[in-house]
Amino acid sequence: MSTPPSSARLDLTDLFRKRVRMHPDAPALSQQAQTLTYRALDAQVRRWAELLHARGLRHGDRIVIWSENRTEYIEIQLACARLGLLLACLNWRLHESEQRHCIRLVQPALAIVSGRYRQALAALDHGVPDVLDLDAAPDFPAGTTHETAEAADPEDGFLILYTSGTTGLPKGAVISQRASTARAMAFAADYGMTQADGFIAWSPLFHMAATDHALATLLLGGHVIVQDGFSAADIHAVLTRERIGWLMLMPGVIEPMIAALQASTTPLCGVRMAGAMADLVPRHQLAELTRLLGAPYVNTFGSTETGLAPASGALLAIGEAPESLPKRESGWCTVRLTDSRGQAVPAGVPGDMRVRGPGLFSGYWADGRVDATELASGWFNMGDMFVRRADGALEFVDRSKYLIKSGGENIYPAEIERVLLTHPQVQEAVVVRRKDDQWGEVPVAFVAVSHADVSPEDLAALCRQHLAGYKIPKDIRIVPNSVLPRSSTGKVQKKLVEEQLLRP
Repeated sequence: MSTPPSSARLDLTDLFRKRVRMHPDAPALSQQAQTLTYRALDAQVRRWAELLHARGLRHGDRIVIWSENRTEYIEIQLACARLGLLLACLNWRLHESEQRHCIRLVQPALAIVSGRYRQALAALDHGVPDVLDLDAAPDFPAGTTHETAEAADPEDGFLILYTSGTTGLPKGAVISQRASTARAMAFAADYGMTQADGFIAWSPLFHMAATDHALATLLLGGHVIVQDGFSAADIHAVLTRERIGWLMLMPGVIEPMIAALQASTTPLCGVRMAGAMADLVPRHQLAELTRLLGAPYVNTFGSTETGLAPASGALLAIGEAPESLPKRESGWCTVRLTDSRGQAVPAGVPGDMRVRGPGLFSGYWADGRVDATELASGWFNMGDMFVRRADGALEFVDRSKYLIKSGGENIYPAEIERVLLTHPQVQEAVVVRRKDDQWGEVPVAFVAVSHADVSPEDLAALCRQHLAGYKIPKDIRIVPNSVLPRSSTGKVQKKLVEEQLLRP
């Protein structure tokens, strides 16, 4: 494999600096009453880079950050890009055992933690040699002593974003500077985003939904407004004073957003498009939200590993409540639908979606390095089945790797089943998805037990001891082992178990 010449390289720091030079006094990053211009943000990024360098961090080292959304989170991301460091973004929703796994997985040289999570980090046997408290005054070195940006390369890992694994433990997807740059380019090309389009980063910055689009907005010269979680009132207030490119909304928050819009007569400054994960949103909500915003709904399909590029080009018309939701392939990747042998299937035949393109992740972090096994074939298998129509549109069929998408979070049944099966009286545990008006989908457990004294409440308590709150089954049904439908090989057939949810 040939290496691109140095003259072909373009990293995130190059792109960000260009925006600083082009409009230094334009608003770049805001939270509450504080706004940083591009010039001021660049100065903050330099300070963080100097601080990290002074603490001994060097090219390729890992840092973990455990924090709520705040402007420093993005400042540190850009500082890591400047130094060629990898920033592993910890999901504060995870249970302590999962969090410990995520920290130990990347063997960080430094943990950055906010005051909100300081005690939670201290309670873990994390083994990180150095901890920096975000709420203590940072000990920034006086002045810039050296040029830190030259250590970075576009192929350097830049972010590690955790995604649920089929084995139940989170995996660390490594996002390179090249991938982040390509995702920003797709953001502009597929959706027409410009410097005039702001972005509200309210969803957790440990997810690609907020991080990808906050970085893309800055690389395009736009204004990023950081919010500490979802607040319909706060988002509405921003909409009345700022033009927003993509108003990121997902199952679980659309209903309160609709209520806030219905209750106000104040005109909005404009939204280019809204939403995400349309397949999991009640159709009447799609129609009402787009009508109130005067903006189409984005018919997205992507993942942490791919960004939103694979099949996210279609928009749902204002006021439309469509019966089907065909996707449009992005112009910034190549999609193949294949059978189990990896051979392309013709139009009209379901196949596994495989993707390649510059926005793909580099692999998963394992054993102190990036493991690119998932990309060895030259394609990434998303684990989702689609049918390509004659007109080229892509229709979602099912998940070839069974996955529950709940309010923007990925839940694999295996991780819940693993916990339930630790109970000494549990004989079988099967977790399936159930549609939910608020969250899109939620997990439901069917459990066979060997002793009648075991109750759903006992099993829910066990889950609370080991799992994040959003992963705890919303319903636990104690059933005889004999009622669980099985295939000829003895495997429980989850499709048939799902059908039992529809029975009265």
